[in-house]
Amino acid sequence: MTEAHLATTTVSARDLCFGYGGRPAIDNVNLQLVAGTLTALVGPNGAGKSTLLHLLQGRLIASEGTVDLNGSIALMPQRAAIDWTFPITVSQMVNLGQTSRRTSRATKRPTASSTSTLLERVGMGDMGSRRLNQLSGGQQQRVLLARALMQESDVLLLDEPCSAIDPPTRDHLLGVMRQQASSGQTLLVSSHDWGSALDSYDQVIVLDGRVLAFGPPEEVRNKLTDLTCMMGSHCCG
Repeated sequence: MTEAHLATTTVSARDLCFGYGGRPAIDNVNLQLVAGTLTALVGPNGAGKSTLLHLLQGRLIASEGTVDLNGSIALMPQRAAIDWTFPITVSQMVNLGQTSRRTSRATKRPTASSTSTLLERVGMGDMGSRRLNQLSGGQQQRVLLARALMQESDVLLLDEPCSAIDPPTRDHLLGVMRQQASSGQTLLVSSHDWGSALDSYDQVIVLDGRVLAFGPPEEVRNKLTDLTCMMGSHCCG
């Protein structure tokens, strides 16, 4: 994260509210993310993390409040949202990311070389021809990250990218995310877990319908030590 990146706010939310069937899910959320940062969004199940990501992306419309976006935005969905029996290869899955490109930085179609480069980055370099239904859970997460990176967005939202994967895979994916932040991309990564992996992030948002804390990992821990018993101690957070 450079000084130049710190000067640029890429996504912000003000007084954001949303509910399902009259039940509040997001209550008066305010946040601001700047370019070149890697932020964790943590909280228990049902805290509204996925809802907040969909509000920021524009898939859901807030009942109150506003979202301001400076640049393009992409979402890596949860693994469970994908039909992994669909009869395509890993490379074809990654190339689907090109259909969502909406940024001035993406001016030409991806080549086989760019696809293979992304697969190499996520540790799937020799699996481009493999069918989706032949992948393990960790391999599926790697492929989803490669597809999201294909979009070359200014802001990347990731919904539970480290769920149900082993620590080496988690560390590898976090390393790729850190590289993206270092290149100027803004990343917001959701997790229902709480643990030492939070130190990999620049800042942490603790959400439980509303924002309970927002700041550097150590600062958040100092503020919310009484909440750690609600959260796990593995995966991304």
